[in-house]
Amino acid sequence: MLARLGAIVFVTFAITATAIELTRKQDAPASPPARLERPERDPLRDGQLRCQQLGQQAASDPECLRVWAETRDRFLGHTPAPVPPSSSEGR
Repeated sequence: MLARLGAIVFVTFAITATAIELTRKQDAPASPPARLERPERDPLRDGQLRCQQLGQQAASDPECLRVWAETRDRFLGHTPAPVPPSSSEGR
């Protein structure tokens, strides 16, 4: 008897929850999501793709080493340090 009563309560609850879900209105977004503007061509990204295609040879390529250093700095939020003037330039 108790099992039958529990089953009836469960089925009633399931039907009620289904009816509520079916009659709920979908919330429409107020405005379309903003799209991030990206530059047409990113030279750093082009360099990364070139180095990826080089494979293991990229580890000894000076341009790939420069690209990786710039990528790391951009990721970590570092700005490049200014180059100090050499002592022979001012004389």
